[in-house]
Amino acid sequence: MKPQLLALALLLALAGSAATAAADTPGGDAPGGDAGAQLDRLMSLMAQRRHGEADFSEKKYLSMLKQPLESSGLLIYDAPDHLEQRTTLPRPQSVVLDHGIVTMHIGHRERVLRLADYPQLAPLIDSIRATLAGDRAALERVFELDFSGTLERWQLRLEPRDAQLAATLKRIDLQGERDVVYQVDVLQSDGDHSVMSITPRE
Repeated sequence: MKPQLLALALLLALAGSAATAAADTPGGDAPGGDAGAQLDRLMSLMAQRRHGEADFSEKKYLSMLKQPLESSGLLIYDAPDHLEQRTTLPRPQSVVLDHGIVTMHIGHRERVLRLADYPQLAPLIDSIRATLAGDRAALERVFELDFSGTLERWQLRLEPRDAQLAATLKRIDLQGERDVVYQVDVLQSDGDHSVMSITPRE
């Protein structure tokens, strides 16, 4: 699996975890205010959830194809570092990250990878874990963050600081309402991109 495709699969799991973050955070969420303070509140919400599940539908736009690739399935997160993407359509497959090991099932085939063997992915994986932990400082070591809006309706853009990561990933745009991430757009540096819609499970 190409590094950028693996990275994308892991980002999908990130979206699933954020989509079911805890709904309440101390101090409320008064409208307006400093964007940095709003971002801190968002990080706080993400840090509270120990388990999350969400349904997803995704379209991948690839330069080599005239029509987008469409898929759908389930995203699962269990703290601290279990991330899982179960695709049901157009064909069953799964990608699981657990304790630094990535296991992929495509049909009856299984492939196991150690993240330690893919150092180019380390900044991205670290940023995913930082987001799940609500660790803004760790996230900012990997990405430039651009937060807009309030917790009621927000957008968060992530642009990689690391040149090696930027060679494959241009940016990630997340959109959400309070504790729900409902869309994740991933733009690769080669122009290919994906759009994922997310619906949290109650």
